[in-house]
Amino acid sequence: MPELKYLQGYAPELLAQVRLLIAEGRLTDYVARRHPEPSPVRNERELYDYVCALKARYMKSAPPLAKVVFDPKLHVLKNALGTHTAVSRVQGGRLQAKREIRIAALFKDGPADFLRTIAVHELAHLKEREHDKAFYALCRHMEPDYPTLEFELRLWLTAREL
Repeated sequence: MPELKYLQGYAPELLAQVRLLIAEGRLTDYVARRHPEPSPVRNERELYDYVCALKARYMKSAPPLAKVVFDPKLHVLKNALGTHTAVSRVQGGRLQAKREIRIAALFKDGPADFLRTIAVHELAHLKEREHDKAFYALCRHMEPDYPTLEFELRLWLTAREL
């Protein structure tokens, strides 16, 4: 039985159900049935508009985004699905921070729900640095089904790896 590296920390009963789906060869079908809609975002301009629309709807007071891009190396090199950074530059006599979000390129071809989950996660980091209660409350504010989507995203990653 394969190691479930994306699902560590979940209840043993839940992991047993996942292992059963894997053993029966039904994990990919299960995720595909639950999330049939493909990502509506095909390029980086659409990604920027998509993330900025989420930000405008839920986080009006958050700092503006300078860049939102798909990063083809992100998942492989940093073992991350998305990153948020603040690049500081000196402009005149003051420090200016430009905020960037990078999302793993595999979400270009993934289900729409999972792109939204990653976008919400990275946007939440604009206000909350740590993965604490306030962070997850903000994620649930932007996407009420966030915990379920995060779990099913992990199932999708597991199915892709198998």
